[in-house]
Amino acid sequence: MNGLPLIEWALNFAFVAVGAALVLAAWRLVRGPDAIDRVLALDTMYINVVALVILLGIRFGTALFFDAGLLIALLGFIATVALSRYLSRGDVIE
Repeated sequence: MNGLPLIEWALNFAFVAVGAALVLAAWRLVRGPDAIDRVLALDTMYINVVALVILLGIRFGTALFFDAGLLIALLGFIATVALSRYLSRGDVIE
């Protein structure tokens, strides 16, 4: 990306902020007192990874990253639902 220094500064700040949120969610994943806290931390990490992929798409100016972000969001939703059902009932498929 060339030209607009304010957009470049905002993208750099967003990368740092989302990266810090990803590290904090990973810390909660490791140190979570319950399995439910770990599932929520994993869901938060999926959201942060989607944000990083979309920021990369904005940085490089290509639509391929947006499709990858959509795929990651879909897989994250399925994993969260499956883990939540497993923790609440003990099985995923009835």
